[in-house]
Amino acid sequence: MAEPRQDGRWSEQRVEQTMGMLLRIGVLLSALVVLCGGLAYLIHHGGELADYRHFHGRPWQLSQMLDSAHGYIELGLLLLVATPVLRVAFAVFAFVKQRDHFYTGVALLVLLVLGYALLIAD
Repeated sequence: MAEPRQDGRWSEQRVEQTMGMLLRIGVLLSALVVLCGGLAYLIHHGGELADYRHFHGRPWQLSQMLDSAHGYIELGLLLLVATPVLRVAFAVFAFVKQRDHFYTGVALLVLLVLGYALLIAD
């Protein structure tokens, strides 16, 4: 990874490398968790017939996420959704380190819109 410049600001190359690494790690980690959950689901329920006539929803609770194969699949999908949000949050941090006020504001606005869409909007 590139070293910080003498004035303490991060180089464009360092920011791009770190953002790329965050994306790769997030996608690979989420794929691994979904794959493990999918394999566990197939081991336990692979021989069952699927009933597509009725949707059987489950309430979403973080505390019960790792109790079943479904939970691991949901966790993997949650990690996949969190990856770009984490990238935008890192962009805010990187633009602050670069002392780029305009792009810090733009990245903060994007982060607020993502937060609103994920947490508040129906």
